[in-house]
Amino acid sequence: MSGEAVTGRPPLRQRVPLGPRGPLGLLVDPMTWRAVPYLLLSMMLGVAWFVILVTGVTVSLSMVVVWVGVPLLVLTLLVWRGGAMLERRLLRLALGVTIPDPYQPRPARGVARHLRWLFGDPATWKDLGYLLLLLPLGLVESLASFTLWVCSVELLAQPVLLGFGVRTQIGDRLALDGVLGAMPWALGGLLLLGATLYVVRGMAWIHGMLAVALLGPGDEARVMHLRASRARGVDAAEAERRRIERDLHDGAQQRLLAVALDLGMAQAKFDSHPEEARELLAQAHAGTKAAISELRDLARGIYPAILTDRGLDAALSALAARAPVRVEVSVEIADRPPAAVESIAYFIVAESLTNMAKHSMATEASVRVGRDGDRVVVEVRDNGVGGAQARPAGGLAGLADRAATIDGTLTVESPPGGPTLVRAELPYEW
Repeated sequence: MSGEAVTGRPPLRQRVPLGPRGPLGLLVDPMTWRAVPYLLLSMMLGVAWFVILVTGVTVSLSMVVVWVGVPLLVLTLLVWRGGAMLERRLLRLALGVTIPDPYQPRPARGVARHLRWLFGDPATWKDLGYLLLLLPLGLVESLASFTLWVCSVELLAQPVLLGFGVRTQIGDRLALDGVLGAMPWALGGLLLLGATLYVVRGMAWIHGMLAVALLGPGDEARVMHLRASRARGVDAAEAERRRIERDLHDGAQQRLLAVALDLGMAQAKFDSHPEEARELLAQAHAGTKAAISELRDLARGIYPAILTDRGLDAALSALAARAPVRVEVSVEIADRPPAAVESIAYFIVAESLTNMAKHSMATEASVRVGRDGDRVVVEVRDNGVGGAQARPAGGLAGLADRAATIDGTLTVESPPGGPTLVRAELPYEW
């Protein structure tokens, strides 16, 4: 599989980053300077969308009586949907907030079904509301940003400008004399710059929260996702139960039955054929050890004791030690997450390393577990041939189902030729 396969991704609302504390932190934060051009140009975007939407909707509705307006209205709707999708990408780049597309699944066929899909999706009309709000919102953001930046820069630049004999409007109005006379106003410009940084990040945060509310999935989508994830969790648990029953029936149970038969025959031959009885006892002893080994492996597959006793670091290190290639393990979590999160993280690594050993032809791999805000990030990389796919009822799809039960995500990147990256994001608290 080339590119990126995403499974189990929940359409959940994202948090909008506020940024670091303090003016200096905001000054050096790249997110601040990514938000500045967006806020300065937001008025132009608002004006453009207002003109497009008002013109398109007005013309379409006025021509509905002659039927020409229906396809025009559908075209206008597709345009504003496309604009909302573009806005989500711009918001991710400018404000650092990721908003998944919240639209309902597209029907397979039928014009009437497609029309109901377009006009009946609440996300369509929320997109329209957001694009229309861009005009007043962008007007405030652009004017406030432009005024604050111009005043800050002009005040800060007064000593330099006066040093070169350049008289600005502020310099003439205040009758500044020389560079020393301009220093207090430069200090005021520095203070205004700090205030400007706070205003910029504040406007970016407000804009991002509004975008998340209007462009992101609503409560109905959230409920539908939770229902789907719980259903997938039930299916995954049922599949796991069937696997355990099958392994017990085909493995340990058959071996224990063979041991019982050997012991019965040995007991019958103990007096008449002691040598044969000893051989049967030795065979039963070997079968008992094999059954114990299979039961131990089965118990490890359910929930390893080392994970309960010593945590993820030790459990993943034990997995890496059993791998056929060198695996580097890095666990950077100060406090242990809940048992459900630890268990899912463990099985994601275990299944990924198993797939690597069977299919990837890798010579080395790495496992990293760390924190990213309120999420636990699990990454498994290998330098194999790639081509891993999350097939239905496959191992990776099962891991996605496990992750979905606690609102986690699973992403697989495995282009042909490698490398392969399996990345999971799980909630730190559950």
